[in-house]
Amino acid sequence: MQTKRAGRQTVQLSHPPSVVSFANIGGRMEGQGPLSDYFDELSPDTFFGKKTWEQGESAMQERVLRRALEKGGLTAGELDYVLAGDLLNQCIGTSFGLRSFHIPFYGLYGACSTMGESLSLAALLIDGGFARLAAAMTSSHYCTAERQYRMPVPYGSQRTPTAQWTATASGCCILGAQGDGPYITHVTCGRIVDWGITDANNMGAAMAPAAYDTLRAHFTATATGPEDYDLIVTGDLGLLGQQIVTDLFRQDGVDMTKNYTDCGLLLYHLEKQDMHAGGSGCGCSAAVFNGYLLRGLREGRWKRLLFAPTGALLSPTSSFQGESIPGICHAVALSAAKEGV
Repeated sequence: MQTKRAGRQTVQLSHPPSVVSFANIGGRMEGQGPLSDYFDELSPDTFFGKKTWEQGESAMQERVLRRALEKGGLTAGELDYVLAGDLLNQCIGTSFGLRSFHIPFYGLYGACSTMGESLSLAALLIDGGFARLAAAMTSSHYCTAERQYRMPVPYGSQRTPTAQWTATASGCCILGAQGDGPYITHVTCGRIVDWGITDANNMGAAMAPAAYDTLRAHFTATATGPEDYDLIVTGDLGLLGQQIVTDLFRQDGVDMTKNYTDCGLLLYHLEKQDMHAGGSGCGCSAAVFNGYLLRGLREGRWKRLLFAPTGALLSPTSSFQGESIPGICHAVALSAAKEGV
């Protein structure tokens, strides 16, 4: 089977894969946010019953995959592949969390864009006839990310106004060649975009140019615009990054104000929970997508949705060496009903 090319970066899927099942897990702060009712599980224990935060993040991935399988009436042995990653060095949150399932595994690193990357690749595998069922998933944990990228949590460092809160959350979406939808109709692969931002506490500004680049490529390749979607969601640009994307499109004469938002703005109460610029982390967009967004598509709240998670491709080493922060954004278009088949 061959896919139809709809542009240099965008692929229109000939046999749109269906969302078969999805699940998400969050922590204490996520349970206090506006989307608390859209979680399958919320835990007040940041360790998730384990001895370390890193082990707790692995536990999230294990539990969210089991949840998604149970909700879909599936077993691990029925999955052809699982595509997943996280923010930790060598993706240890994922590899240790999924090692007991014995499913063929592709480990991914796209930073906070990993949910979009895993969805894109799983959809392409199924559309190409190389898989029948595949799981796409990711996670992040506030304490593990702070320890690795910034300061240990007990240090109590002050957060800047542009800082975002790394979500303690995980999300899993199982795609299949058969199903009742929603369906992934298009995949747009992002390019590495670097506009020279060096502030590791200003991720929204660093990632926004990549989101703009990918969304503009998608609109061009598909001959669509914002008005053709009921909702466009990036993640996780937060307040500042979302405004930058809106301003960049305004300069092109494109109005993004009517139906565009960001997962970093949806997951938390920004002022009530003191979230500064909003949420971030792989688990932010994963939790929002595998709860609020997919449920909304299934319930008929939206018919067409464009989901475009963004990631900052930095490490502590690159920051210490004075490198700027490259960004990446992968987008998937979803439809509540099959289109063009």
